[in-house]
Amino acid sequence: MQTFPKHGVSRRDLLGSAGLLALSGALVGCGVARSGFTGQPPAANVLTYWNLLGGGDGVRMKEMEAVYQKANPDVDLEAVTLTWGNPYYTKLSLATLGAQPPDVAISHLTRVSTLATAGLLQPFPPEALARHGMTPDKFVERAIQGGTIDGQIYAIPLDTHPFVMFYNTDICEKAGLLDSDGNLKDVDDPEAFIDAMAAAKGITKAWGGAMSTIADPATDWRCFFTLYSQLGGTLLTGSAPEQIVETDKAVEVLKYMRRLTVEEKVMPTDIDYGGAVALFANGRAAFYFEGEWEVSTFLTAKMPFSMQRYPLLFGEEYAVQADSHTFVLPGQAEIPDDRLDRTLGFIRSMLDQGLTWGGGGHIPTWLPVQESAEYKAIKPQSNYADVAESAVYDPPAWYSGSGSNFENIAGAVIGEVLTGRSQPEAAVTRMQIGISKLARTPSPL
Repeated sequence: MQTFPKHGVSRRDLLGSAGLLALSGALVGCGVARSGFTGQPPAANVLTYWNLLGGGDGVRMKEMEAVYQKANPDVDLEAVTLTWGNPYYTKLSLATLGAQPPDVAISHLTRVSTLATAGLLQPFPPEALARHGMTPDKFVERAIQGGTIDGQIYAIPLDTHPFVMFYNTDICEKAGLLDSDGNLKDVDDPEAFIDAMAAAKGITKAWGGAMSTIADPATDWRCFFTLYSQLGGTLLTGSAPEQIVETDKAVEVLKYMRRLTVEEKVMPTDIDYGGAVALFANGRAAFYFEGEWEVSTFLTAKMPFSMQRYPLLFGEEYAVQADSHTFVLPGQAEIPDDRLDRTLGFIRSMLDQGLTWGGGGHIPTWLPVQESAEYKAIKPQSNYADVAESAVYDPPAWYSGSGSNFENIAGAVIGEVLTGRSQPEAAVTRMQIGISKLARTPSPL
């Protein structure tokens, strides 16, 4: 696993200077909240919170914020939602370098190590976490450990959001794919998985399954990384091309993915994100593969469907690509105790509202919620909760993580295989060369 030098002082200082100059221009368009934008210190009762949550996640987060605000009328919560992906992390970094960070922010877990290593995050003091009842034993271990660097907790995980499998229960029943309890029969085998989709295709007269293959590198990466991890593949063991991914395992995975679209034709070759959603929602595909957040779409459509973990197709040990939304403390200056307690009270409130959050498909990592009867009763969202401890996260690197250049490069070549425009061997070579260039580039932070 690649490691990074801590605090690249000269480069970060340069970025800091450039960032401060660019900060006003970069943030002018936001037209929101005081702290982090105007340069004025926040009032004593203000709690500033940045996130990148849109769609159904954004709706649920606003609902949770309203619950917190109602219970804490003495706090002026200023919540700001910014554009997802690299733009969000750029603004968060620049605001922190400019000494105007929000009190608390959402970060993907896969971005935390880069931000922390660059000195842009504060660790959570253990005694302060304990004061608010948030001890590590109350979280999914895989997620809380993922936010722990050199023994210090830099991220409090709100959820785990894995790559999952949706299936149309009516179509699958007609195809003989359900057991006597109405659940999907075992498809944990490469050939059984293809056979199931072929049987479903016989019912839909269109496709067995659907997953976006074009203009969506993130989804293609999620599927590839799931299967590659099930094979035991490693990533970024060095910066040389052959150290980016293990060639044989990567080729094996891509050959299988190509079978699904190009050879067996149980999934379409050219379909974008919205098209894949529509195929499943309209009953023209019996299976759909994506992050669990699309559950809200299909609940709204009132269609017959269920969900479960993505199948174990390779190897003996289950693994699935995932990321986690976490709470972090941006900033480089010491946080006064009263302000820290106000922030931790907000985070605890968000964790305690895990039933609301989990209704959107994400697995709560706060065990008092995840292990509750109320959460287990939420179906089909709780069907795959056990995979949280089998989650595999993108490797820590300044160019890695959700929405990163790493995913863009890898996902693009994977998509070319799925569409039939590239052979697996050539795609792996391009993936290795492209990411190797990033790996040999010093971090800008």
